[in-house]
Amino acid sequence: MKRSVLALIGAVAGGLVGYFGFLWIARQGFYALVLPGGLLGVGASLFPNRSTALCIVCGLLALALGVLAEWQFAPFIRDGSLGYFVTHIHQLRPITLIMIAAGAFIGFWAPFSRRQLERPS
Repeated sequence: MKRSVLALIGAVAGGLVGYFGFLWIARQGFYALVLPGGLLGVGASLFPNRSTALCIVCGLLALALGVLAEWQFAPFIRDGSLGYFVTHIHQLRPITLIMIAAGAFIGFWAPFSRRQLERPS
């Protein structure tokens, strides 16, 4: 339980750094949308865990954070609300969707690769 809480704290810290880092880098003219989800996963992987469920939660949080970062950076002109953005996410450019998916994959895989399986007795 303690390891899972530490991993979630690391995920939150990494996600915040990735989110604000993406917005800062985007204002410099570069597009690093994989950063929020990727750093969320890296932050979670700093603490080994035993839970596959935690890895899945980190992947889903990374996906949500990638969508939130893209919405914050470039909302639709017709309607700037998050609900409209989520229901029309399929209209985004393919590279945007690929980068969000890559961030979500890293958000899942980084803590998953650090799992410590229980030893048989």
